[in-house]
Amino acid sequence: MTPKVVLVTGVSRFLGGHLAARFAANPDVERVLGVDTEPPPRDLLRRMGRAEFVRADIRNPLISKVIATANVDTVVHASVTANPAGPTGRTAMKEMNVIGTMQLLAACQKSPKVRKLVVKSTSAVYGSSSRDPAVFTEDMSPKDLPSSGYAKDAVEVEGYVRGFGRRRPDVNVTTLRFTNFIGPRIDTVLTRYFALPVVPTVLGYDARVQLLHSEDALAVLERATLHDLPGVFNVGGDGVLLLSQAIRRAGRLNLPVPSAAVPTVGGFFRSARLVDFSPDQMRFLNWGRVVDTTLLKEDFGFTPRWTTQQAFDDYVSGRGLKPLIDPETVAAAERGILDAAARFR
Repeated sequence: MTPKVVLVTGVSRFLGGHLAARFAANPDVERVLGVDTEPPPRDLLRRMGRAEFVRADIRNPLISKVIATANVDTVVHASVTANPAGPTGRTAMKEMNVIGTMQLLAACQKSPKVRKLVVKSTSAVYGSSSRDPAVFTEDMSPKDLPSSGYAKDAVEVEGYVRGFGRRRPDVNVTTLRFTNFIGPRIDTVLTRYFALPVVPTVLGYDARVQLLHSEDALAVLERATLHDLPGVFNVGGDGVLLLSQAIRRAGRLNLPVPSAAVPTVGGFFRSARLVDFSPDQMRFLNWGRVVDTTLLKEDFGFTPRWTTQQAFDDYVSGRGLKPLIDPETVAAAERGILDAAARFR
């Protein structure tokens, strides 16, 4: 059954706002409520059309009144985020991610009208370490449990969601573990990282990176909401890029940094308000992470339109990133070095 009243959290950000806009454009959905602590930007608010913006904090128990009064039958929890804002960003981020989820789930549990819950989670729940398998499937546990940051928040969020599912078995619960988002319109830690003129990496490491185009992310969330597809699903584009390959494709310069200097470099970029590197993000840039998406294609019924490489290239072209060094010059130099090395063998 098509949901009649949909509530979307985090609508002041790209994903939540554009998702609410999609539901508002669907005539089968009678009412769309977008919840956030701040109103969306004007252009995003216009895109949301008939969706109603409700200024509310999901950390406050009053969110239950919003759900009950509007007779919400479907909740899309899209506000779990890795992007802290402001000087107390990480503290506020954890409160919104964890406490906000607890209060939202408590409100859903109280409401007999709620029949579907869709949760935006992350593949960061698998962690990043030297002992990781080549590919994570949904039934695998992390080799090193995330101990801080967004990854730890996501682990706690998923724990609360599983508890909610046990208490309300009548509710269809879909948990989507997204790989890192990329695209010309979305703003994330990773999109800012690859836009730096000089991109710091950890000396001696070349992580495997699996990406998902932001438009594919919206399509997956929309499908999960409009169809009954309970379960946990990894969501990522096909293929991987090495971190060094991605930097070259963006036309950036790679700056290998010794491990001991990484915290100092990260602090510099954070103080300059360029990129806010957290410890779990730094581990990701060390080891990378790749997930299996068989269940997404076979059980969920969705194949991403963009591969990892195509999504990254669309981000580069859409952002208008101009190479600092001509790629053909770099490629010619690499060929010359390889030819020279071959002659000395």
